[in-house]
Amino acid sequence: MQELHDAPLAPLTTFRLGGPATRLVTATTDDEVIAAVRAADAAGDPLLIIGGGSNLVIGDKGFDGTALRIATQGFALNGTTLTLAAGENWSEAVARTVEAGLAGVECLAGIPGSAGATPIQNVGAYGQEVSTTITEVVAYDRRAGETVTIPNEECGFSYRHSRFKEHPDRFVVLRVRFALEDAGGLSAPLKYPETARALGVGAGDRVPAAAARETVLALRAGKGMVLDPADHDTWSAGSFFTNPILTEAEHAAFLQRVHDRLGPETAPPAFPAGEGLVKTSAAWLIDRAGFTKGYGSGPARISTKHTLALTNRGQATTEDLLALAREVRDGVHEAFGVTLVNEPVTVGVSL
Repeated sequence: MQELHDAPLAPLTTFRLGGPATRLVTATTDDEVIAAVRAADAAGDPLLIIGGGSNLVIGDKGFDGTALRIATQGFALNGTTLTLAAGENWSEAVARTVEAGLAGVECLAGIPGSAGATPIQNVGAYGQEVSTTITEVVAYDRRAGETVTIPNEECGFSYRHSRFKEHPDRFVVLRVRFALEDAGGLSAPLKYPETARALGVGAGDRVPAAAARETVLALRAGKGMVLDPADHDTWSAGSFFTNPILTEAEHAAFLQRVHDRLGPETAPPAFPAGEGLVKTSAAWLIDRAGFTKGYGSGPARISTKHTLALTNRGQATTEDLLALAREVRDGVHEAFGVTLVNEPVTVGVSL
């Protein structure tokens, strides 16, 4: 277990932003993770968990406490059961499942970060969410002081949310177990229209899992959503805002605002999101409110490839990023009456 003091945190995040931590501990085994958590809790020291750093916005003043970087490794396949250590690189793990001929997470290729973060956010993209394949999560319960195994049905999964995100100071994810599918090298049925179109098939069809993965990677790269140190469009947290979920009354009011602003023929994206709920597109809202690709004149700007990504052009501070995020959030609310919610976790700052 490595320990550093006054340690820079910006290099551990995909935004490359944020000040130092008073103390940075890097743990490479589950026992080291648990020992570091217990020590911080016993000392009453604030604790920040860092995996791949792809969903963190850390304030310029840094973190006054212990930052615990989880660098555990472990990829185990037992038939169609996959067990990943929390520190495993998620995108690389997806590639290995495809190489093994298994389906279920191939459309989650290219998502940066670690395996331990996937249940927290209920990571999803291109028609797949980890909640459909996770069977259980092994975590350290800081309240009980013990390691617990939480089955899928007790994880509280919903859109970009979970029990772990609901109680961020209670559980530290150690391992995640998935049930994949042996479909003879084929993908799971494709659910996302853009992916199906790119592959020249229909929704619900299966294709070689490798082809699905490669197509998703190409689609993501075209939107600046695959990490590339030389491309500032990828110095981001991917999608900065979640897609709004509206009640029927809220959706009706939203549609009226759209028609008043853009004309009655305009039909914004709408998807069922549960009984009495409708999900619309944050990217659509941002673009139609006037925040187009490349928007901004400072060191933090909207990606030139995708309106949903806010980026560090190389010299930004966290405050630069937050100023842009607030401008976008407030502009969308003024235009359409919908309040966007940030997807990345903020540390020492708030939107």
